[in-house]
Amino acid sequence: MGRGPNAKLTTADIVQQLAVAAAQPGVVARNDGDVTKAMAGAAQKVEAVYEVPFLAHATLEPANCTVHVRPDGCDIWVGTQVPTFAQTAAAKLTGLPKSKVRVHNHLLGGGFGRRLEVDFIIQAVRIAKQVAGPVKVVWTREEDIQHDMYRPYYYDRLAAGLNERGMPIAWTHRVAGSSIMARVVSELFPKTLRVMRAAGLHQLVAMVKGLDVDAVEGAADPPYALPNIRVEYVRQEPPGIPTAFWRGVGPTHNIFVVESFIDELAAAAKQDPFEYRRVLLDQSPRAKAVLELAAEQAGWGQPLPAGRGRGISLLHAFGETYIAQVAEVSVSSAGDVRVHRVVCAVDCGIIVNPDTVRAQMESGIIFGITAALFGEITIKNGRVEQHNFNDYRMLRINEAPVIDVHLVKSTEPPGGIGEPGTSAVMPAVTNAIFAATGKRIRKLPVGAQLRST
Repeated sequence: MGRGPNAKLTTADIVQQLAVAAAQPGVVARNDGDVTKAMAGAAQKVEAVYEVPFLAHATLEPANCTVHVRPDGCDIWVGTQVPTFAQTAAAKLTGLPKSKVRVHNHLLGGGFGRRLEVDFIIQAVRIAKQVAGPVKVVWTREEDIQHDMYRPYYYDRLAAGLNERGMPIAWTHRVAGSSIMARVVSELFPKTLRVMRAAGLHQLVAMVKGLDVDAVEGAADPPYALPNIRVEYVRQEPPGIPTAFWRGVGPTHNIFVVESFIDELAAAAKQDPFEYRRVLLDQSPRAKAVLELAAEQAGWGQPLPAGRGRGISLLHAFGETYIAQVAEVSVSSAGDVRVHRVVCAVDCGIIVNPDTVRAQMESGIIFGITAALFGEITIKNGRVEQHNFNDYRMLRINEAPVIDVHLVKSTEPPGGIGEPGTSAVMPAVTNAIFAATGKRIRKLPVGAQLRST
């Protein structure tokens, strides 16, 4: 049997395709003011390209599903984030009415978006159809990592024009990457698209297909005062590689990119990165408040031991959630990064259970540090190179930082809290690395970049 059209595919091929795509105009996500005119009149211009890799979910419990198919019904025992989709998929495969398909949902054993997918459930149902009794299908760790549905590889081009005081007067950001939303809509809601077309809602169909709102979340609406801003999205699908939601979805890459670039502007303006952000937040009091709280609690500006640096980041995403984080790191002569402490300030509106919010922040920060320092799925000769936790590295217990979470009392409507901790910590860590070493990280994971310089 032949190896297929993508047998020679490599990560470098995918990056090259993204780079070409990112050089072309995209679908406009936001266009305020006159960026071209403002850029032409800028006293200083800063440009950068940022990249983030494919990421696996690598849940503690690998994909698994138990199914019993009978002529009069089907039972499924699984941990899933989408039991209704699981029921629908099984009904379609077995030919049974949905009322005859029962999904017994269990604890996930780790989801992070992986169990929004039903591919492993479909596989188990297909096998169970051939067997007269219950069948349990368990993926090995290697199968789980090498046949995951990955967080997309994104390639971003940014440029900013600064005035004579070093403040941004023009901002452009072009995101190039896969569209998870387009796949989800076409696979899960094909009838919706047909109805929209039949009703003549072609513009809405084009919007759904052309602009992936998840891919630009955290980029299209930064909290800073940017009078002239243009954000675009270019869809570029990697050949043969399925992409899916991953804890923090679009903002996992956009917050890293935006907050890293803001740090670059502060450096270009020769200003403190905390104070630089603070000046740009007069129109966003909730964002300003969490930024100030995190800086205060982290002792921003106070002396650090030799070889250490602090980095700061700000997130506005997941509805009306505002998070600021300060990371304290050190970098060894071999390029190994140690995150010693993370201070996190959270305003997610009304808080029902403070312990849950703290737990989500702590777990999200660990998840995000893992991705920033080590997370990377690479392709060689059409295959995923990583196999298990030996080459898809996790942050270990003895490497975990001290985490201080500070909650803001608020009467505002609640925002999302399960994912933003992951997104906010990545640029806090990389900005801290810059403070400690003077090396700017524009491509993740961190380890490979530091050892290559």
